[in-house]
Amino acid sequence: MKLPLLLSEIRACRLCEKHLPHGPRPVVQAGASARLLIVGQAPGRRVHETGIPWNDPSGDRLRDWLGVTREVFYDERRIAIVPTAFCYPGKGKSGDLPPRRECAPAWHPHLLQAMPDIRLTLLVGRHAQEWYLRENGKATLTDTVAAYEEYLPSYFPLPHPSPRNQAWWKANPWFEREVLPALRRQIASVLMDKGP
Repeated sequence: MKLPLLLSEIRACRLCEKHLPHGPRPVVQAGASARLLIVGQAPGRRVHETGIPWNDPSGDRLRDWLGVTREVFYDERRIAIVPTAFCYPGKGKSGDLPPRRECAPAWHPHLLQAMPDIRLTLLVGRHAQEWYLRENGKATLTDTVAAYEEYLPSYFPLPHPSPRNQAWWKANPWFEREVLPALRRQIASVLMDKGP
C-alpha cells in the first residue's frame, strides 16, 4: 500500500475507540524517504489536543538529546514519528495509561514496508522496546539502554524523556555522559547520509 493512502487509513482508524476516554485522534508523521524512525509510546494529552507528535516538554528534551531543531524534527522527508499506539490512552493513577496493544500489530508492519529507507529506529521507552526488541531486550529498561551498542545499527533504545523521569537520569549519570554523545553521532550520520 502506498504511504499516503496508508496514512489516511491510520488517521481514520477507530480500532480502539471504545477504550479511549478522549476519543481517537491518531497522531503519526511519516515520509517514504525518511531515514530516521522514532518509535515512542503513545501521545500525551497535549499531543492529543494539538495533533503534533512530541509537542510537549518530553519532545523538547528528546530534540535536545538528538541535537536537532524543531524544523528538522518535523520534516517527514527525514524523520518518521510512529508511536507504539497512535492515540492518547487517557490518564492512569501515576501518569498516562500504557499504549493500547491493538495498534502496533495492526499498523507498524505496513508502515515499515512503506518506508524502505529507514536507517535507524529509536525505541523511546519500555513499550517501544518490548514491541521491537521482543526477547532480545534486557530484563529492565536501564539494562537495555546501557546495552545500546548491541542493537546498532538498526535500533537505539532510549529512556522516555518525560519530566517524570528525573530520578532515573540522576540515578544513571552514564546516560548523559556516554550514551547521548553516541546517540548524537548516530543521528548526524543517518540524517546526513545521502546513500540509496
